[in-house]
Amino acid sequence: MGWHRYDEAKNLVLTLHIQPGAKNTAADGLYGEALKIKLAAPPVEGKANAALIKFLAERFDVPLSRVILKQGDRSRHKVIMIQQPAYGPEVLFSEAPD
Repeated sequence: MGWHRYDEAKNLVLTLHIQPGAKNTAADGLYGEALKIKLAAPPVEGKANAALIKFLAERFDVPLSRVILKQGDRSRHKVIMIQQPAYGPEVLFSEAPD
């Protein structure tokens, strides 16, 4: 299946492996069937999840409310849905859009 797909409503569904506590926040290639995302935020009190949602909202140019954590609230393995993204998944490997 891969690390991304679109559902019937054209929402983007991402399968991610998260590495919190990194030096910076960025996509870092594949980790099995998931895309690895390094996060600068620590894995405490939901800070990593909040940082992930903010990072994805900025990259896909959508409001925070359109980035939904579907699975993995307390896990490194997460499934995220982005409702009606302005960009495709390739935006994770490029510079942040203006």
